[in-house]
Amino acid sequence: MKVLLTGSSSLLGAQTVRALVQRGDTVAVMQRRASAVADELGLTQHLGDVVDPQVAAAAVEGADTVIHLAARVGVVGTRRQFFDTNVVGTRVMLAAAKDAGVQRFVFVSSPSVAHTGRALAGCGAQPADPRHAKGEYSKSKALAEKEVLAADGTGITTIAVRPHLVWGPGDTQLVGRIAERARQGRLALVAGGRPLIDTTYLDNAVDALVAAADRAEAGHGRAFIVSNGEPRTVEEMIARICEAAGERPPERSVPRAAAWMAGAVAETAWKVAGRDDDPPMTRFLAGQLGTAHWFDLRETREVLQWRPAVSLDEGFARLAASFA
Repeated sequence: MKVLLTGSSSLLGAQTVRALVQRGDTVAVMQRRASAVADELGLTQHLGDVVDPQVAAAAVEGADTVIHLAARVGVVGTRRQFFDTNVVGTRVMLAAAKDAGVQRFVFVSSPSVAHTGRALAGCGAQPADPRHAKGEYSKSKALAEKEVLAADGTGITTIAVRPHLVWGPGDTQLVGRIAERARQGRLALVAGGRPLIDTTYLDNAVDALVAAADRAEAGHGRAFIVSNGEPRTVEEMIARICEAAGERPPERSVPRAAAWMAGAVAETAWKVAGRDDDPPMTRFLAGQLGTAHWFDLRETREVLQWRPAVSLDEGFARLAASFA
């Protein structure tokens, strides 16, 4: 394939680029600043914002497949900031792809687009719900996903992939933050860490994005959940990340309601201070840590012809080796 991937500066983006190049695809990337993986592999880079139609048009030229991974993530930012990057940016990339005759558009989404506050236990890809999803990130991704899937069949094939909690060596988000807070003695469980959650080892998420590009026609117009399919309690996952990083797991827990309130206070304080980093607790995070999130992958496996190749046990062994 001739692939344009947006967001190659992220860990998932960089590893997906490597996988595509390794198997012989022609890959170009697009992001705001130069990408380390593109520099290393000598790839064509298009520098600019996804909301810029001229940059988007130049980037998609000659591609037959777009993997749109670039997004504003996290919880800090205004509704407008999330909307502009995640919704307007997706519209611009999708329009440019259609104008250029791109055949396949793979949208990297999130299971949070269907999380309205209740547990997601053993379900497949529920409809994205921009009205009731929690947090501006999830709302904006939900709206963008709906627009991408609605465009299927209008001269382009579209598909959405929702990887859940991607982690692995080099991860500065989930793994890095847990390890750092454990090191500082600031890590606590919510509701005892009892809820079951699915996570996705990095290599499995990469394989799923490649499979979605290969099998877009089979799954066109639909969204697919991706995870390891090995639900574990939040307590176990955090403990194993701490163990791999050589840190002590948390020994204290706070009720979900107290965590939610602490998140609300922290969000307000961060907003007043004008900080652009994520606070240690947010209402969204309290909800995620206090409710179950595990999924039925049968449809994903069947349609995308994909299986998670790296188990959680193997993933944690690799994570521990990366800290050694």
